[in-house]
Amino acid sequence: MAAQAALLLLLGTAGAGPGPARASQGDREPVYRECLAQCERRNCSGAGLRHFRSRQPLYMSLTGWTCRDDCKYECMWLTVGLYVREGYKVPQFHGKWPFSRFLFFQEPASAFASFLNGLTSFVMLKRYKAAVPTSSPMYHTCIAFAWVSLNAWFWSTVFHTRDTNITEKMDYFCASAVILHSVYLCCVRTLGLKRPAFATAFGGFLILSLACHVSYLTLIRFDYGYNMAANVAIGLLNLFWWLGWCMRNQQRLPYVWKCVLVVLLLQALALLELLDFPPLFWVFDAHAIWHISTIPVNVLFYSFLVDDSLYLLKANSDIIKLD
Repeated sequence: MAAQAALLLLLGTAGAGPGPARASQGDREPVYRECLAQCERRNCSGAGLRHFRSRQPLYMSLTGWTCRDDCKYECMWLTVGLYVREGYKVPQFHGKWPFSRFLFFQEPASAFASFLNGLTSFVMLKRYKAAVPTSSPMYHTCIAFAWVSLNAWFWSTVFHTRDTNITEKMDYFCASAVILHSVYLCCVRTLGLKRPAFATAFGGFLILSLACHVSYLTLIRFDYGYNMAANVAIGLLNLFWWLGWCMRNQQRLPYVWKCVLVVLLLQALALLELLDFPPLFWVFDAHAIWHISTIPVNVLFYSFLVDDSLYLLKANSDIIKLD
């Protein structure tokens, strides 16, 4: 439940909202469609395209921004301006709120917050490795989980930087991998240390489940509703499994309050995802604020992992001495 999985217990995936391929009120507007058609005719072929490429910054072309993307961006703000002037609510476009682009960052606040979560996780991983000897029973499980989580934060950063079909799928799939790995981490800690064969079999089952999940979404249909439901179901299992273990061990292991607090904070912070509102200053939406708020949760959970790993190391040492 470290890093991203710890942050996704209730809502599952980092990109849990509707996908960009879905039509929204803004991109259905005739003014938007007419603006887009005119912009593409003017700028995206022949001399217009050559002019566009000559004036496009190198960092935009290297990150895959096309003439059509620029047209969609310009026409989006034209439509938003009309809505605001007429006193209507700000619409979404292609399943997303309008964001003010910064350099090549499509959603700068969410991208930066994802990067900070990843950086925080990396720093705490280094601290974990410095504090916990490799002989601790949970050491390798925690290290592997941390790297899976770092991979998910990397793709979350990429997805919020540049939303494409590939980056969207990588964000979703890597988030699902972290949630399943979180369940595995919980299984190893609560049952697997005494029953390693069970933990190995359960881990194989989770890998097979992830393979089936990814195959269905890739080869059959990318179903946002199914993806959300699957991740929420696994996330709730993870949530109650950890919480139940903490409640049973709170007297014997005083440091488990950290894990309990992480679970409760995640429940509260998950409400931010339900507060779907247009971005403040066209930068900070509920999803970005949620990502920002989870940064200290990473620190707290890694602190729990260090305490728990050192406890297990000492407990093993005491058993060896008695033998």
